[in-house]
Amino acid sequence: MTQYIAWFDQLTMKDVGLVGGKNASLGEMISHLSQAGVNVPTGFATTTQAYREFLVANGLVDRINHVLDALDVDDINALTSTGKTIRAWVLNASLPDAILQAISQAYEQLVVSNNYHNDISFAVRSSATAEDLADASFAGQQETLLNVHGIDQITAAIKIVFASLYNDRAIAYRVHQKFPHDKVSLSAGIQKMVRSDLGASGVMFTLDTESGFRDAIFITAAYGLGETIVQGTVNPDEFYVYKLGLTLGYPAILSRRLGTKAIEMIYGDKKSTNDTFTLTRNVDVERRMRFSLSDAQVEALARQAMIIEQHYGHPMDIEWALDGLDKQLYIVQARPETVESRTSQIIERFKLNDLGNVLIEGRAIGHKIGQGTARLIMDIDQMHEVQSSDVLVTDMTDPDWEPIMKRASAIVTNRGGRTCHAAIVAREMGVPAVVGCGNATALIQDGSRVTVSCAEGDTGYVYDGLLRFEHTITDTGKLPELPVKIMMNVGNPSHAFAFSRTPNQGIGLARLEFIINNMIGIHPKALLEFDQLPDALKTEISNRIAGYANPVSFYVDKLVEGIATLAAAFYPHPVIVRTSDFKSNEYANLIAGSRYEPSEENPMIGFRGASRYLAPAFRDCFELECRALRTVRDDMGLTNVEIMIPFCRTLTEAEQVTALLATQGLIRGKNGLRLIMMCEIPSNALLAEEFLQYFDGFSIGSNDMTQLTLGIDRDSSLVSHLFDERNPAVKKLLKMAIDACHKQGKYIGICGQGPSDYPDFAVWLFEQGISSLSLNPDSVVETWLDLAKLHRD
Repeated sequence: MTQYIAWFDQLTMKDVGLVGGKNASLGEMISHLSQAGVNVPTGFATTTQAYREFLVANGLVDRINHVLDALDVDDINALTSTGKTIRAWVLNASLPDAILQAISQAYEQLVVSNNYHNDISFAVRSSATAEDLADASFAGQQETLLNVHGIDQITAAIKIVFASLYNDRAIAYRVHQKFPHDKVSLSAGIQKMVRSDLGASGVMFTLDTESGFRDAIFITAAYGLGETIVQGTVNPDEFYVYKLGLTLGYPAILSRRLGTKAIEMIYGDKKSTNDTFTLTRNVDVERRMRFSLSDAQVEALARQAMIIEQHYGHPMDIEWALDGLDKQLYIVQARPETVESRTSQIIERFKLNDLGNVLIEGRAIGHKIGQGTARLIMDIDQMHEVQSSDVLVTDMTDPDWEPIMKRASAIVTNRGGRTCHAAIVAREMGVPAVVGCGNATALIQDGSRVTVSCAEGDTGYVYDGLLRFEHTITDTGKLPELPVKIMMNVGNPSHAFAFSRTPNQGIGLARLEFIINNMIGIHPKALLEFDQLPDALKTEISNRIAGYANPVSFYVDKLVEGIATLAAAFYPHPVIVRTSDFKSNEYANLIAGSRYEPSEENPMIGFRGASRYLAPAFRDCFELECRALRTVRDDMGLTNVEIMIPFCRTLTEAEQVTALLATQGLIRGKNGLRLIMMCEIPSNALLAEEFLQYFDGFSIGSNDMTQLTLGIDRDSSLVSHLFDERNPAVKKLLKMAIDACHKQGKYIGICGQGPSDYPDFAVWLFEQGISSLSLNPDSVVETWLDLAKLHRD
């Protein structure tokens, strides 16, 4: 180590003042985590003293301070002009001979000591003393140059890195974060390039970036160099990995999402100017339809991420690269995650009250709703057109756009994934964003009024017009203890991590129908009989199942992903998964569904529930559900999953369906498995004690119980005014079921809509001694407090 050069293997996090946050972090990992399995490319860094002496030797300190002191960063034109001027000063300046000599000697030592060949390339990365802090990300503020060859290109790249401290976004960001310009210094890190141009690369977070859920690792991946993901020019593959499962040695991938990965960044001509160190090219269709990482590689990355998080003691934002030559996975950056550090016990929820015409959809960033006038901005020169509360619509953003992004009520982009620049900045600013829409700039008209909703799960929607919505803020604080368990009804796995932050004691109803309809969308019989389908239907289905081994694996794996996500989000609390309860008309709406489903006059009381599972025409489809449930419980170790059978009409059906489950390895009591029955038919209450011979308890379905007790079609507006779960006849049946469970010491809960809609009904159930109330997430806290008051009184 000299006054101008520091080697990574001699650095720790105590050296931020010497080499900036990013380079200090690389040194920390090489010094302390290499033996633990974290793989970081070696290299060296220029010191902040070298940067300061460079400015002094060229007479730049006072000139830069003078123009910055006079600058109003909210004046876009002035900011652009000032930044351009300062960068030109830096680029036209010369590195002092002593600094040049130190860099040259370090470069020669790096090449010789590691036996690098003549064609070796390097990455030159920026590292500022005011970056990667726990409460401010400075994401993408300075430059990184890839595929840099030879000492001449390296010294030129270092000056580009130095100049990038005065990019427009960096200047503005420091002002807004109240960091004095003259207190920030820069270091350039020089590392051997990982040949991800021949492999893949991406970003991972050691938590869910949207909800702050701490028990999962979120990984994005795409072919080629990682700048495409960071810049948002590519829609990457996405994976979630469950930390506890990984620690215990279970298969731990909770979900996979195939990205379009339309382009990749590769090496450019090494002899050309620094503008073409890299270039982008299209990815062929066959590669796009595959995941860019294997499951084993995803889990290997997650293990490195867990080691890094454990060492630093807080959530981390990590960049990684897969070398296409040696097939090794490398960590190339690690910094604190900046949004989770601001979370609290406050739960903020947004909910649309109106339905509208969907203009386009993409990946949702955050959980908020924003609306306003759409401004189509295709070039940074149009920044002045964006006014406060406008919706910014563009192809993609880069860090230079930050001054206008903070004005927007929402952001919509054609390109990008959940770890691109637009997503990171939107998340930090608390602005809803929908990224990776494809052609938003073609479908949204400039000047039109739009509503941008990120409150509906992983998918974000842009609606025509200004739709009404609710915005509620709840301080959960410490809710009082209750003699009844408060659980939740959750069907959408993409909501699971966020909903798990609401005080709860598990999921009382997890509907498989949402997973089948939204994550699969294909009738299971069509996947079982794929080879017999018409060619056109085969093509449609093949596009949908891309990335999975075969049609049946797609169905089972998607069920596994949905169930496992719900189970992991609420672990160790019970997650009661109801097997599919589609009616024939609902199954018919799936792709190819009309080929297999009967036409029924009244499907509500037709071919559904246990009758469907036992029918020869559907039994093999039900067995796929069983395979998925068995995988989640036995292979992934998520034994908090319990199974619930819906619409079981007779004792014979109860006996046969539990026997069928046993043939599929789902045996009552094995590995702690509980089987629950939906108590939703009058016969279930009238013969409650007999049904309980086959099940470990009941979960009351108040909707079906009410319609079947009162003889009301709940979908008919003509008699809807008579539909009321609080009717004395309904209550009498429910009390019979509750009393039977108490008599046998078995579970009794309710998962119907009634307790969420009617607080007095929840109170009545509480008084009857029900074991659990499973509520819609938005009614949990209010109902909890109402019941606490009753219990206290």
